[in-house]
Amino acid sequence: MRKTIHALFCLSICTSFLPAAKPVWEIDDVILTESIQDLQVSPDGRWIVWVHVAPDKEHEECIGNLVRLDLATGRETILTRGNERCFHPRWAPDGQYLAFLRAHNDKNQIWLIDPSGGEAWPLTEWPSDILQFEWAGPDMLVFAAQETPTLHARTLTEAKDDSIVVEDERHEPPVRLFRIETASKKVTRLTDNDDRIDKLAVSPDGRYAVAIHQRSLRYNYDNKIKPIVLLHDLHKGHARQLFAEPHWNIQHFYWSPDSRGFYALNLHNSQPRFAQAGILHLYYFDRASNTVLPVDLAWERGLAEQEDGDDTPALTVTREGFIALLADGVRTKIARYTRVGNDWRREWLRGEHADHIFDVQASTDGRTLFYAYSTARTPTQWYRAALDGSRLDKPRPFAVLNPRLRQLRHARTEVVSWKGAHGDLVQGLLYYPHDYREGAKYPLVVMIHGGPAAADRDAWEEWWTCPANLVCQRGAFVLKANYHGSSGYGLKWLESITHGRYGDLETIDIEKGVDSLIARGLVDPARLAVSGWSNGAILVNLLIVRTTRYKAAVAGAGNVEYISDWANCEFGDAFNRYYLDASPLENPLLYLVKSPFYRLQRVRTPTLIFFGSDDQTVPVHQGWVQYRALQQIGKTDVRFVLFPGEKHSLTKLAHQHRKVKEELAWLDRYLFASMAPANPSLKADSPLAWALQRRQARRDGSRYGVRVKGRLLPEIVTYGERRIGRFEVTRAQFAEFDKTYRVEPGHENYPANGITFEQAQNYCAWLSKQTGRTYRLPTEEEAEELYEHSEGGENTLDHWAGYAVNPDDAARLRELLTKQDGEALLLKEVGSFRATGGEEAVFDLGGNVAEWVTTKDGKGAVRGGSADAPSDSKQKKNLAAASYRGFRVVEEIGNSRR
Repeated sequence: MRKTIHALFCLSICTSFLPAAKPVWEIDDVILTESIQDLQVSPDGRWIVWVHVAPDKEHEECIGNLVRLDLATGRETILTRGNERCFHPRWAPDGQYLAFLRAHNDKNQIWLIDPSGGEAWPLTEWPSDILQFEWAGPDMLVFAAQETPTLHARTLTEAKDDSIVVEDERHEPPVRLFRIETASKKVTRLTDNDDRIDKLAVSPDGRYAVAIHQRSLRYNYDNKIKPIVLLHDLHKGHARQLFAEPHWNIQHFYWSPDSRGFYALNLHNSQPRFAQAGILHLYYFDRASNTVLPVDLAWERGLAEQEDGDDTPALTVTREGFIALLADGVRTKIARYTRVGNDWRREWLRGEHADHIFDVQASTDGRTLFYAYSTARTPTQWYRAALDGSRLDKPRPFAVLNPRLRQLRHARTEVVSWKGAHGDLVQGLLYYPHDYREGAKYPLVVMIHGGPAAADRDAWEEWWTCPANLVCQRGAFVLKANYHGSSGYGLKWLESITHGRYGDLETIDIEKGVDSLIARGLVDPARLAVSGWSNGAILVNLLIVRTTRYKAAVAGAGNVEYISDWANCEFGDAFNRYYLDASPLENPLLYLVKSPFYRLQRVRTPTLIFFGSDDQTVPVHQGWVQYRALQQIGKTDVRFVLFPGEKHSLTKLAHQHRKVKEELAWLDRYLFASMAPANPSLKADSPLAWALQRRQARRDGSRYGVRVKGRLLPEIVTYGERRIGRFEVTRAQFAEFDKTYRVEPGHENYPANGITFEQAQNYCAWLSKQTGRTYRLPTEEEAEELYEHSEGGENTLDHWAGYAVNPDDAARLRELLTKQDGEALLLKEVGSFRATGGEEAVFDLGGNVAEWVTTKDGKGAVRGGSADAPSDSKQKKNLAAASYRGFRVVEEIGNSRR
């Protein structure tokens, strides 16, 4: 299916001339990518370790393993292997051991390894998952886990009773702190709390632990019973509450290296009763004075989050203070903050990568930084750099990932802005078509981010939710808009859609962004599509009930009916009260007005719906409601794809692949209008499929070519790493160049024959002048590679003779042809035989006319099969007669004459 889709796409853009012949993007290039997570620096600064996340197709998921880098030698060493996920690596204070979590026998347990080499071994054998851990000295760790099972829990397990009592506070096991000694594996219970510890940070000296305690199983749903923050004295066994006032929504902790205090991240917003969205403000708790000091970042947009998308701020603590990434719209700013008394002095860091860093870690002394650099058109690369004053000095890359991505063509990108709702300036990213030519208009796909408190950044973000380059490769623009409510622009912008305005401003922003591109002359207003996941899909659903101008819509895990969503969404009440100001019990009319479900009869846009069957963020019944309504109304096409066992985000590689495949097929059919529905009875390599493929390859009525400025020119396709003519140059095409060249009626699509080397060269020069691109004949080396892949069974003398012709028979038959074949009667219309190259669909490499190529010394030679010569791989000399000589063209890579 994927190959068929891509082949048809190539055919659908035959009028385009791509600027470079790079490998073609495949769906796997989006799905099967590597990444680095949770980089940690050793205490002595000699090594760093990280989690290398890579796809495991056999197990249908991404697997993490630990990799160590020796900073002195630059040598990388893989520490763990296998298909069990390893994550959360942490160095022992003396650097002798490395502890990490490993998913072993369906439970996350703590393992240890000697970082200098050797096998890892398990430290814990807890009956449930180890949720978090930190070192509390060189020979012990503190971890958070559920208490051992009660009699009630054991009874249910023995009875194989997997019934679920929703929010069963009475029987939900508490999550407590435990200490384990590395040598004896002795475990000691440190706390006897009845609630559930959610976040944990242990002081470097092992004396204290600060933790967030969740007190209500329904807190995520309604934000009513807030968690509390406790500072545990692990030596004395007592704890005291911090940040007790109701305005606090503490999210993360970072201890100072001297254990004298810690930094706390608070989610700040105008409605502190809710922890739904906000700006991260930083505070410092001084343990000796028991005081909380505000850390003035002098930056109203707040801290940025790390690249891996786990909502963790990009902040790393040093001896003098900390280094942080600050949110700045589509980009970030990196700054060092040095503590001076009870204040912190900010200093901007400079360097060639400074505006495009999206994850950062520092050595304890703050002299070396490790950071992830990328742009929207540059894949992520990790660097290490010395911090010389305020300058990132001599950055050196390490851990080069995804080498194939760097070979592919990357869409040109542009940070764009326009006036959206209320005349406010909206910022976004524009991805250009791979085949972009100035002055032409192209289709547009709007890809809408989720959240809504999230943002699209000028960073590498090719993912299964938003495969921009696969769409740009098809010849379309992609627009990503940071609409009202997005993060990275300050609290006012983020909260502009609260208090009942949710869904009102965002769609206006997106629509005006589309209008701005149409006004620039870039986008064809008749070829628009829209896609999104989660909140992005919610906005898709709102758009298609408000306008019919989109030719295709893709909505993944987005709701349409808000009343039931209030109850079924895992954070429904808190989210709705924060953004809508009321529950449906208090204002049912608001929910009726806001819900697109009650306006689905207006939809005329063909809509593709995706859902995970176990989604609790946007429950799957929302997809059923939308699907059934559009199906029963019957005014547009609708398709519903379910992914069994998946939650809100797809984790199985096969499901991610299927999602992208379905999305591209939907766009091909309804936006690019290049694809008929797949026929399950059609075998891809059958004669019938070949005949249909040949029919599809015909362009401009009865001729094989493309019209450019009224002239019939060859069709150029990507074949391997080259751009070549799909067919041999036809007689009709050659006659556009040479008006004296005679073409008999009905023979327009036969290959131009009787062509000399000089004529072929002159045609290439003329074609280059007509198109603004550089065209030439294949080189002799290219010809060897091209023609050796011809698949046989083409228009050669063997075809006409009815048997495999040997040299002696060929000589006798050529004598006969010389007498009777002044007009090359064995030639056939180009494309009459099976194509070579599968999805690239190049015809007649092994027959019809032999083709002119350029030798190393600049002279001409003919290569490939011809209709008057046998298909004999042992024959060195090309035997094609002069009347059976023609040519095809090659587009020069990356060369333009404009």
